[in-house]
Amino acid sequence: MNLIFRPMPIALAFALTACASTPIHYHTMLPPVTHEAVAQPPVAFLIDVLPVGIPAQLDQSQLVVRQGESGMAVLDGERWASPLGDEVRGALSSELTVLLNTQDVAGLPIQSDQPVVRVKVQIRRFDIWPGQRVQIAADWELTFANGNGTGSARVVRMGHVDEPVSGGYQDATIACQRAAMDLATRIASDTRTLALSR
Repeated sequence: MNLIFRPMPIALAFALTACASTPIHYHTMLPPVTHEAVAQPPVAFLIDVLPVGIPAQLDQSQLVVRQGESGMAVLDGERWASPLGDEVRGALSSELTVLLNTQDVAGLPIQSDQPVVRVKVQIRRFDIWPGQRVQIAADWELTFANGNGTGSARVVRMGHVDEPVSGGYQDATIACQRAAMDLATRIASDTRTLALSR
């Protein structure tokens, strides 16, 4: 009888050891906060950064990387802190509030006469090539309106960002942060132009 039950603790210990040997690394699109940024002149409007559209196969917590010409790999051991769409929205919101020196009021009540620019971003491609580059293609729509939606003006743009990656997954996620900052810089420029055109 003892011979039947003895292997079970050994097998259990082996299984637990195998699970413990594969740690999960979490990454974020939000760059560290720095105090070196030059203060930008404040704009006379608020922003509302809407949820970011992401291709379905990419909008998950695991990093999805390109392999060869047509292959893709979903990395269970390398994950975003939240689904990719939330990570991109958070990064854009953080950078836009600094570049425009304003507040993101997403989800908050807005006064009816308060001017707001709604920022809608659709990611078309988000390709991570470890050791090579990160490429993002996106469209964005900016809608300038009062809190009640009247007096709207609109602009639609598209852009492509290409950031080099010299190392592995950690360097790739830092390149993703740089790409999001580049995208936010372009959106901020278009937002200021839209405001001036009114």
